[in-house]
Amino acid sequence: MAHRIDNSDEDWAAYVQRLATMLRRAREDAGLSQEQVAYRAGLTRYTYQKYEKGESRPGSPANPTLRTMLALSQVLGVAVASLIPPDAPDIRSR
Repeated sequence: MAHRIDNSDEDWAAYVQRLATMLRRAREDAGLSQEQVAYRAGLTRYTYQKYEKGESRPGSPANPTLRTMLALSQVLGVAVASLIPPDAPDIRSR
């Protein structure tokens, strides 16, 4: 039986990088600093900076909670859907 190549971790990391880019663009469009966004969303500046880098800790892709994404969308004045890239990878358990 042939082994399936699992690219789900790579796909997730690439997806999170697109999320990071969308967060940064929304923040810049809103004219806010990372510190302002973090404070208003109830996050530390460090945590928010990590989201804009697409990681939660070095080598580990970010995975913000729904609550965090809602807070960020409200602070940035955009719909949460506009922060989430549309082309989500298939991350179902195999």
